[in-house]
Amino acid sequence: MRLPATAFWAMTPRELAYVLGLLRPLPIATRREELMALMQAFPDEKE
Repeated sequence: MRLPATAFWAMTPRELAYVLGLLRPLPIATRREELMALMQAFPDEKE
């Protein structure tokens, strides 16, 4: 990882797992169709 010792020991378990390849970020809705489907499924509530 080529990190200084202070940076390594300051890492959270989540950060370490990500660096080691054990975690990856969740994909976000990138296509317009997926976004439109989510907007229809969970509309903003008007008061």
